[in-house]
Order: sequence, then C-alpha cells, then structure tokens
Amino acid sequence: MKLQLLTCLALAAAGLVGTASGGGGRGSGRRKHKEVFLGENSKFKFGGRIDYKLKRQDSTKTLLIKSEQLLRIEEHDFAMRPGFGGAAIPVGIDVQVESIDSISEVNMDFTMTLYLRHYWKDERLSFPSRNNQSRTFDSRLVKKIWVPDVFFVHSKRSFIHDTTMENIMLRVYPDGNILYSVRVTVTALCSMDFSSFPLDTQNCSLELESYAYNENDLMLYWKNGNDSLRTDEIVLSQFFIEHFHASSGLAFYSSTGWYNRLFINFILRRHIFFFMLQTYFPTMLMVVLSWVSFWIDRRAVPARVSLGITTVLTMSTIITGVSSSMPQVSYVKAVDIYLWTSFLFVFLSVIEYAAVNYCTTLEEMRKMKRGKIPSTFMASQAMAFDGCFHDNDMELTPFSRMPVTMNSDPITTPSQTSDSRPVEGTRLRRQRSMKENVDLLVTNSYLIDSYSRLAFPLSYLLFNTIYWGLYS
Repeated sequence: MKLQLLTCLALAAAGLVGTASGGGGRGSGRRKHKEVFLGENSKFKFGGRIDYKLKRQDSTKTLLIKSEQLLRIEEHDFAMRPGFGGAAIPVGIDVQVESIDSISEVNMDFTMTLYLRHYWKDERLSFPSRNNQSRTFDSRLVKKIWVPDVFFVHSKRSFIHDTTMENIMLRVYPDGNILYSVRVTVTALCSMDFSSFPLDTQNCSLELESYAYNENDLMLYWKNGNDSLRTDEIVLSQFFIEHFHASSGLAFYSSTGWYNRLFINFILRRHIFFFMLQTYFPTMLMVVLSWVSFWIDRRAVPARVSLGITTVLTMSTIITGVSSSMPQVSYVKAVDIYLWTSFLFVFLSVIEYAAVNYCTTLEEMRKMKRGKIPSTFMASQAMAFDGCFHDNDMELTPFSRMPVTMNSDPITTPSQTSDSRPVEGTRLRRQRSMKENVDLLVTNSYLIDSYSRLAFPLSYLLFNTIYWGLYS
C-alpha cells in the first residue's frame, strides 16, 4: 500500500510540472530568444563570433565510433609484432638531419637533432574508408599499439622533444600502412683520430638498430636507398661537412644473433684558420722573437737573458693552452710536433747565448793572463748606460786564423850542398782537431752569433716546409 501511494504522488507531481512548463511556454521562449540575442551581442562586443552551424557540424561529435574502436585496438594483442610467427616484418627508415649541435674533442662525441621516420604495415590497424584518407594521431595512441624498438647504438644521451607537446606523429592508412615520426636529439660516441690534429679529417657515424628483434623478426632498411638521408643546411664553427651518406650492415651478438644495423655517416674536415690565429702564428712569432738576441751585444746579459726567458715562458703557455682543450691521448699529435719543435728552437736560442757568454768569459780570462787587459781593470768601467759592454772600451781583438800546416820529411839527394838545405817536398794540410776547433770558437765567440743568425732561420724554414708538406 505504501509503494502504491508513493507512485501516485510521483505521477501527480509530474503532471503539475508539465502543466507549469506548458503554461509558461510563451514566456520561456521569449527568455530564450533574449539570452541568444544578448549572447550574440556580447560576442560581437569582445570581437569574437561563434558559428553555431559549424559547431553543430563538428566532425568529432558526428563519429559513430571512437578511433580505438575503429582501429579495433582492444581486439588484438599489440605486445606482439605484426605477423608473429611468420617472416620478418620490414621496417623502412627515413632520416632528416636538422642540425649538428656540437662536436666535442675532449669527450669524443657529437650531438645531433633529427627527424626519425619509420614505415611498416600492420594489418591489424586497417579500417574501412570510403575516400581512402589516412588518420593522424599523436603520442597518446602510440602507447597502445606496436611500434619498432629502434635505438641508437653507442649513444650517451638522447631524448624526444616535448615542447609544447611530445614531437610524435602517427599516421595510419586504411590498408594498414603506418608512418611513425619522432623528433629526437641524440649524443653519440665518435672515435676520433687526432694524429693529424688540427689538420685532420674525422669520420663519424650514427648507428640505428632494433633492440629486441633480430633479423628473423624485424628487417631494418633504408626506405629510399641513398635518398633516405636528407639534411638541412648545416654550418659548424670549426668543421666543414664534406659528405653525408647512408649505409647498412649486420651486427652480431653471441647471445641473441644477428641484427640489422643502419649507419648515418658524415665526414668532417676541420677549419685550420682558427688554429692558425690561435696557435701557429703566435708560435712563429715567438720563435722569430727569440732570434733577436743574436743581434744584441753578447755582453748585454740582462737584455738577452730576459728575452730568452720570456719567449720560453710564452711557448710554455701556448703548449699548456692547447693541451687543456684536447683529450689525453697516448700518441703524438701534429700540433704537438709543431709546438715542441718550436719550443726547442726557442730553448736552443737561450742555450746559444749561454755558450756565447761562457766563451766570452774564457776569452777575457785568457787575455787577462797574457797581460792585454790590466789587472786593475774593472768590468763595470766598460759598461755603457744601456748596460752593454762595448768592444771599443775593452780590447778583445781576436787572434788571426793562421793555417796550420806540417812539412813532410826532407828529401835528400846525393847532390846536396854542404849547408844541408833540404829540398822542398810535398806539403800536407793537417785538419784541425776538435780541441783546436773549440779553442777557435772560444777565441772568437762572436762567430757563434754570426753563424746562428743564418743557421736558425734556415733550419726553421726547412722544418716548416717539411711539416706543412707532410700534413696538408
């Protein structure tokens, strides 16, 4: 009885509500038109407009079924690859290199941003279509279907760009063909050879491979052959890109077998002008500056020593700066050969003055013993205001170079006169011994500077000719 009573009360209340709405139909209609009129006026007031007809024809509302239902995602197990148990599924790869962001010699790696596109066919995602139009989706659908597990071999870091949304595009065609594109930045290893640095050419490659599927399950290939690799105009600060080309091969792992591997190869040639300005020209100037001491008075000790030490320290600074920007390799680089040879020339110029100063001291001591220099002579008396000795203030006349000869034994004949004068025989020129050559240099110490003025530049010019001819 209570249930029937409640039902009667509900029906009576419904009838009253219907009567009230019917009686107020004309008034409610006026309010509706007024609201629409005010709404449209407010839209015009703020500079906007709503096309109600277009809104009613929104395609997302007229679809009878959702995309997941259209592609029958719930009906298949997308944890398995297409055609599981049959032949390997072919996956075409197409790459467009957007930029090479950086190349690091210290870390031996490079950073590249590229568009990686995959092409394959999955009949499980085919759908009926009257106009044969494809459907494009973003990353939300990618997580629900099977996609190739391509990774970058020897990569250190990589990520998919996500500004403002994840840069992922999935396009599905009615026959099941799929285009999957991602924008990715990867930092990968590049084994560089610095034996010719900075006159070197480096070969780097970015390698792509399937992580889980070997060649029996998945076959990677370049979709359009050599045309599958495209590049934008890339300009680098220290390198010139000579060539970009694609190649393919196989990689073997003892535990899992053979895998298809794709290579993005590019050849980098280093710009030499930067290193000419930063390394080679300063080094040449320091070597030439060290030769200036050959034209300074050999008794000007402060001037020549200061010049020699300055050039040696500057060369040490240049060598340290170049070494700090290079990896610690166990072999000799081309720039090391040039810097250390130049350092040797600078060092030898300092040693040359040490030899000249020593020989000059010995020469003065010998002449003092022979009485050519008074015992009361003070070295400071021969110093000018510029701190240099002068030969006109001190007598250091070099000894004359007399040829040393040795006569042969006299040849006697029966017709020899009573005074026993020997008949002239053949004169033999005796070569000077090492001791005599040293004595000659000690006696004439100025000759060391004279010979160095010619020997050092010619030797350095010969070294540069051989160096640039060999490495360039």
